[in-house]
Amino acid sequence: MTLQEVLNLAKQLSSVEKVRLIQLLAPDIESELVSNTPTPRQSLWGICADLGQAPSAEEIDTVRSEEWADFPRGDI
Repeated sequence: MTLQEVLNLAKQLSSVEKVRLIQLLAPDIESELVSNTPTPRQSLWGICADLGQAPSAEEIDTVRSEEWADFPRGDI
């Protein structure tokens, strides 16, 4: 049965029967809409919140200079 056939049959109903049809279909439509609603995602800031405060630019520069202090090594 096509949508057009269903629509033609629904148009033949009385006003009271149309209201009953809508009342019977509404819960099914609502449950489908609720089940298809995507869940909200957590932001990246929220995901990383347990990691604590990020290192400062000075700390990054200090560690970088320490790591690259003996590059290139002379013993290779």
